[in-house]
Amino acid sequence: MRLAWTTDLHLNSVPTRAWEQWIQKISSLDTDGLVITGDISEGDDVVRQLQRIASESNLPVYFILGNHDFYESTFQATRQDVIHACRDSGQLHYLTDLAALQVSTGTYLLGEDGWADGTVGNYEESTIHLNDFERIGDFKAAGEFAWKQQLKHIGGASAKRLQTKLVELPPDARHVLVLTHAPPFREACWYEGKTTDDNWAPFFVAGQVGNTLMEFSRQRPECKVIVLCGHTHHAGVARMAANLLVYTGSAKHGQPDVEATISAASEALTVSRLDIAG
Repeated sequence: MRLAWTTDLHLNSVPTRAWEQWIQKISSLDTDGLVITGDISEGDDVVRQLQRIASESNLPVYFILGNHDFYESTFQATRQDVIHACRDSGQLHYLTDLAALQVSTGTYLLGEDGWADGTVGNYEESTIHLNDFERIGDFKAAGEFAWKQQLKHIGGASAKRLQTKLVELPPDARHVLVLTHAPPFREACWYEGKTTDDNWAPFFVAGQVGNTLMEFSRQRPECKVIVLCGHTHHAGVARMAANLLVYTGSAKHGQPDVEATISAASEALTVSRLDIAG
């Protein structure tokens, strides 16, 4: 199987011409499917955009959701809407709601939304204030004093779901492709060629998801794991263990693009980055 990877599309702010060019590029790559690592649109629009992608690309779409996908909504409402849309479509696959999918002999695809969870860096002294807190209903309802605990809870729930999927991988698993949104390690949280500091890390690194991935890599050294993530809009690669590699995707607002193609074969799982702007 050959897949195209794209991330941080923010399709609610993409002009028609840019959308058409993106779809044409996907078609020109002659892939078997499309993988998206979150921030597809916003909560009141994400289902429509997913259906539009499936219709125009005529490909299976494997995706997880990013923080922007919950804007002007709540976690439960957005996920319910997306899950229902997927059940009505043979093309849409919300990996957070699914167990690992076998894409070739010994090679599996799985995903989890993930969440920057305040466990990496210095939350108490950070000067960052996210739009998430104003535009996602769960945070607005809870109030500022509950935000840190909420971040940790959301990130922990993601890590637990991911752990279950990894533990359930069959013994023949030799290559695993994991989709998530926020970088799971500080070393994978890229911005302009550098990795994040203590000020930004609490809101850009999914620390508990990272811990789960590291634990799995130690428990299954024979299994090679490649993680695809986004969120920072800047590209980078981080080797976290001999069998754990993290690719962070780039993006520009208003200009969706294809970050890379992924070849999933029984003998190897490879990521080939394209020459794109951003």
